[in-house]
Parts: sequence; structure tokens; C-alpha cells
Amino acid sequence: MKVLRGVCLAVLLSLPLLGIVVLASPPGSGYHLVKSVPLGAAPGDAEYFDYVTVDPSARRVYIAHGAEVKVLDADNFSVVGSITGFKRCHGVALVPELNKGFITDGDGEKVMVFDIKSLKITGEIKTYPDTDSLTYDPASKLVFTFNGDSKNSAVIDPVKETMIKTIDLGGAVEQPVADGKGTIYDNNEETNDVVVIDTKTLTVKTRWSVKPAGQPVAIALDPEHHRIFSAGRKPTMLVMMDADNGKVLQSFPITAGVDANIYDPATGFVFSSTRAGVLHVFHEDSPDKLSPVEEIKTQFGAKTMGLDPKTHNLFLVTADFTPPSGPKGDRKAIKGTARVVIYGR
Repeated sequence: MKVLRGVCLAVLLSLPLLGIVVLASPPGSGYHLVKSVPLGAAPGDAEYFDYVTVDPSARRVYIAHGAEVKVLDADNFSVVGSITGFKRCHGVALVPELNKGFITDGDGEKVMVFDIKSLKITGEIKTYPDTDSLTYDPASKLVFTFNGDSKNSAVIDPVKETMIKTIDLGGAVEQPVADGKGTIYDNNEETNDVVVIDTKTLTVKTRWSVKPAGQPVAIALDPEHHRIFSAGRKPTMLVMMDADNGKVLQSFPITAGVDANIYDPATGFVFSSTRAGVLHVFHEDSPDKLSPVEEIKTQFGAKTMGLDPKTHNLFLVTADFTPPSGPKGDRKAIKGTARVVIYGR
């Protein structure tokens, strides 16, 4: 009986401690699959998809899908239109005050201009081979494309719809992010660094290594706390960097084939999506501490995504794939199976 009493007392005394441990553990994000929306077959010979852009005001989601851009309603997830006439499109940037959107056509070596309301093509701007990602910088009111194989950035005046300068970036550039105050940070997967661009002088200010990550492709920014979240493929890591001096503050391993990072300022969540079919969720506890929250199994190939800041829904794109083949175990997207998978809370 004394032994039993002792055991009970020990259990009772341990309960507060257990409560403390549970409270100290990071809670889950609450994200789960909400809906899957088929996109149909991509125009052209192969199934292909790339960047996702959300317009929270107009409630639209733009998805690069082969030789077209599919447009979804951000609230009911229905397909509301398509923008066509490309060889292979990659990204969309919006300039709402001009009612213009800009779409990169990598194989066409150009940027197409469209009317945001009607989704009709209204013009085109000649750029460079492999014109890939792009962003609108509200500080300079210019559009910047990032051209992978050409290793440069084309600077576009969105009013005149002309290219006004080319910035040499010294390597294969990838996804950019603008801070809205005159700086663009761009991943360079060939030189393993983040290139810092002054959008007023249209020059490269400095470069920062992303080590221990390598081949950085995905990037996001917390502009309030001046933090960069850059993710690379070799090694497969996500790093949190100081956006003022480039110091790597933390690093975390992630799964293979990362292609998108997102920071949600309302929740403090940082997301990294990978081709392996994993959505890595982190939380910015403080400007100097990023904590892993969970790894959500999505679907193989779901490596690109966009965030709706109103609903906090995440839009990822994938397809069905062939079984692994060849010495590298390559898998190809099966034509006609592309879809958007929406994850929400």
C-alpha cells in the first residue's frame, strides 16, 4: 500500500511537469488538404507547371501551365479563364495600378503583357533566353525578370512596356523577392549565394553565401524583421539570413527538390514545398529563432506554391508522374493530370 501511495504521489507530482512539456512543444500548423482542382492538359507536347501568383484583391490565382496561364477564383477554386499564346510560361507579376500583368515566356525569350480585368494579351517585350521568374518592385515601379541561362535580369518599364536595362548577375539566377523599399534579393543557384540588387541604381550591391545550403532556388522575406528564408537543393537546406548583412542565423535540412518558399506575416509561418511531396512548416518565434513545426505529406511533384494572405490558403501544383526510370530515376509528368491542390486551416 505504501508503495502504491508512493507511485501515485510521484505521478501526481509529475503531472505539472508533463503539462509544461506539452505547452512548450510547438503546436501543429493545422494545414490539411481542402480541395484538388484539375487543370486539364497543358498546351504543347509535355505536361508542365511552374510559379503560382495570388492576387488577394481581385481574388484570383495565376498558375503557369505549359503554354498557358490558368486563372482560378481564389474563393471557390473554379477555373475562370486562361491566358494563351506562349511557348512555355513561368511566372506572373501584377501591377494593379496600371491594370497590367506581366508573364515570362522562357522559350519565347519575351515577356507578355495582359489586361488584368479581361485577361487579354495587350503587348510583348523582347527579353533573353530562359526568361524565368519575375517581380514587380513598388519602390522603383519597375518589373525585373530573372533569366536563368542568360544569367542576368531584364529591367522593364511597365508604363512604356520597354526593357530599359540589363543587370549582369554572374550565374544562373532563380526566384527573387522585393522588400518594397528599393532592394531585391535573388537566389543564384550557380554561385550559391543571394544577390542583392539596388532597384534605384539598378546595380548589384553585394552577394551573400547561403552556406551550408547550396544551389538556392526558393526565397521568401520577412520585411518587418529583415529576415531572408532561402532554400537550396544541394545540400537540401533552408537557411534564415539577416537581410541587412547576409549572416546565416539558422539552417535546417529539408527534402529534395525545393522550389518555393513563403512567409506569412500574419501567422509567422514559413513554408517550403518540395518535389518529394513534403510541405515543410516552420514558425518564426522571434527574429533570431525559427522553429520546425511539422512536415506535411502532400503529393509528389508539388514543389511550387502561392499564398492567399486573406484566407491563408496555400495553392500547390502537381500532376501524376511516370514510375522512376533511367540511371537517375527520372519521372515525367503525365499529360492531362496537372492539378492544383489547396491546403488550408
